[in-house]
Amino acid sequence: MKTERLDKILSHHGFGSRKDVRKLLHAGSVAVNGTVCVSPDVHVDPDADELTVDGSSVPMRRHIYIMMNKCAGVVCSARDGLHRTVFDLLDDSYRQEFLGGSLHMVGRLDIDTEGLLLLTTDGTLTHRLTSPKTHVTKTYTIRLKNCVPDEAQPLITRRFSDGIHIAPDGDDGEYDCKPADLHWFSGTECSLVITEGRFHQVKRMIAAAGNEVVYLKRIAIGALLLDPALENGAYRELSLRELENAGLI
Repeated sequence: MKTERLDKILSHHGFGSRKDVRKLLHAGSVAVNGTVCVSPDVHVDPDADELTVDGSSVPMRRHIYIMMNKCAGVVCSARDGLHRTVFDLLDDSYRQEFLGGSLHMVGRLDIDTEGLLLLTTDGTLTHRLTSPKTHVTKTYTIRLKNCVPDEAQPLITRRFSDGIHIAPDGDDGEYDCKPADLHWFSGTECSLVITEGRFHQVKRMIAAAGNEVVYLKRIAIGALLLDPALENGAYRELSLRELENAGLI
């Protein structure tokens, strides 16, 4: 397992600057596996060792995993001069460098798209979920502008399952999409499961079928479902067990 310097761990867990941490160490307040440590360069395994400060346990985490129910009107960006960003919705305690690195988004959602957004410090997970080679599914619920008659729905479903051709949008050229699963709830409501994440892909697929998206929400990434208890703009941390149960790690 990868180890980290003790002063780095303490600093990243809210015990102040490296200078503050050294004072804490010199005072004999820090112990690793029951042994007092005064040296800042002692290496600790966050996944295996026990760390205490003044006798209280310090849970060490290498990575953070956050599920957010993104609301419309916020952008998936670190900074934006015109709109609020998803990072503006987070508590200030998340605005720091963690042991695993900086908190970042796993993919993006358009400004008017709601639903499941993952934020993490785990670059390995991000690569696995966003790589075209892994074919991780993303599930969306859609409301359409124009009602599709019952008799026309099977044909459109077949076009999506065959891999619908989409027109260029911005810098992203025309493209033959991979097979996707379209399910109808009514003439104006459906769900779509895709394994890609091209620019405005869902909207472009619907446009290629002669319709327009008026509401879009992502409800799942792989087997990880959006928590229905999360209100728009709310978030919570995910446990490793939740990620394991969803087959994401």
